[in-house]
This record gives sequence, structure tokens and C-alpha cells, in this order.
Amino acid sequence: MTTVPRLSIGLPVYNGEEYLAESLDALLGQTFEDFELIIADNASTDGTEEICRKYAASDPRIRYFRQPRNVGATPNHNILLEMARGELFKWASHDDLYGRDLLRKCVEALDARPQMILAHSWQAIIDGDGAVTVPLDYQHKTDAGRAPVRYKSLLFEPGGDDFYGVVRTEVLRRVIPMDSYHHADRTYVAELALHGPFYQVPELLYFRRDHPGRAERANPSKRSRCANLDPKRGNKYTNPTARLLAEYVWGFVAGIRNAPLSSAERRQCYFALLQWAASRVRPGAGERVEDRAPVVSSELSLTVDTIVAGRESRSA
Repeated sequence: MTTVPRLSIGLPVYNGEEYLAESLDALLGQTFEDFELIIADNASTDGTEEICRKYAASDPRIRYFRQPRNVGATPNHNILLEMARGELFKWASHDDLYGRDLLRKCVEALDARPQMILAHSWQAIIDGDGAVTVPLDYQHKTDAGRAPVRYKSLLFEPGGDDFYGVVRTEVLRRVIPMDSYHHADRTYVAELALHGPFYQVPELLYFRRDHPGRAERANPSKRSRCANLDPKRGNKYTNPTARLLAEYVWGFVAGIRNAPLSSAERRQCYFALLQWAASRVRPGAGERVEDRAPVVSSELSLTVDTIVAGRESRSA
């Protein structure tokens, strides 16, 4: 009889051969081992398939699925949640790095706090070589007991990678599936916050890699980013920019409508959304945390190489 894992990790990938092995080493070297790692390969044309099959052959926790054609990043993400068996779920990026204790600390945090629906850790931006460039100061109030407070904080403060936290699977399956309009991941996390509070493990254990090949960098325009999420979005006649933006705003509205809120809470969330929409005309409204000034990595009390599995041999 097959044992059901406690945690499912969903890793979507397309042409990720440059950093994929590093990320797999970091995930498979976790101190928490009761998980399945489901990889959805979006019909990669580089060495991604070979890397995935090699790792899958050596570790029974890996389930490898290859799309017959490029379906876009959004369907390739969503199928992973459909395939998940664990009571907990985590999205993983093929180019990010993870401290050895990330999963254990997040699972322990959720076990100790049944009211929390998501657990993540402090984060930092790293470059292509794994050097820390920007440690992120998490300012969201996602641990607040009131849903409108959590929601408003996610609207107004840039940054945060809660999308990649460890989440209770049954809650994820209650939110609207991720779509492919502009910033669809933001509406997804915002709705998730309406279902319950998040917890931040007070340790630097998650490292988001910023490099020229990352989807946000490789697709600088709204249309190209949306076409990366779903190829049909590349048609400017059926998916004009106005539609991509309108669906983005409606995504926030739909999340409020779908969440288990009281009438008063809904009104407060709608009011916060109106405030946010009005604020988008101000200078700097589109700030990216990756564009903040780099810092010297020695300012941190630890380094990536000491806490991420597999870095020892690469840095030797």
C-alpha cells in the first residue's frame, strides 16, 4: 500500500536546465523528508527532461509529468495542485534555493498554530551565482486576525513571496484557481489571505533567484508576461491590454466574493480595493523589490552556502 506523504511540493518548469539541479538538491536535502515532489515539465526543449528523469530515477519521492505541448505556465501550475496527495502543499520554483530547515520549520509552525493556513520564512533575493543581493523586509500584516487587515496590507506593500509558502491543501482548493491575466499571482495570494492568517518563520530560509532568464525579466511587457502564463494571451485582438488589466482588478473582486467573509468584512475589503485602485496613479506605484538598491551580503548573519543543501560541492 502506498503511503500518502504529509506534504506535496509542486514544481513547474520550462527550459530550466541552468538552475534546476541546484533547486532539486536544495529540496531533496531538506531535514523534513515526508513529502512528494511533483514536477510538471511544460514540454521543455532544453536539457530539463533529462535532468528530471535522472533525479526521479534516484529518488522515489519524485513524480515526473511532462506536458505533450507548451500549455503555458498557469495550466502547468494548476495541474500540480490537482495531482497533489498531501494535506499540505507548496509551490516551488525551479531556479530558487531553499534552506535545509525551510520545510520542517514551516510544517512545525502550522502544526503548532491551527488557525494559520500558510507558513513561510524570511526571504532574500540572490543573483545567478547564489550571492545575496537584497534581503527582504516583510512588512505585510498577514498574521492579523482580521481578514480586511491582511487583505489591505497585501494590496499596498510590494514584495513578499507568500505564493511559495507551505499551505493547507484543502484551503488552496477552496480559492479560485490561478488565472493568466496581469499579476494573477497577486490576486491568488490576496484571496488566500481572506481564508486565514499567514505565519512567517523568523529565519532566512528562502532565496528567490533574480536572473535575466527569470520569467519576469525575460518577459518585460504585460502582454509577454501574460502570454507566458497562457499562449492565447498573446493575441492582442482577443486579449487587449485593457482586458488583461480589467481581469486583474476583477480578480481581486472575485476573491472577495468567493471568500468566507461577513458582510461588514466584505465592505471593508471593497473599500480597501478602491483605495488601492486610486493609489495606482502615484509615482513609483509599480515598484519591484528586485529593483531596490543591492546590499553587501556580509551584512547578513549567514550565507546561502551554509544552509542550502548541495551548495557545499558547488562552492568548493
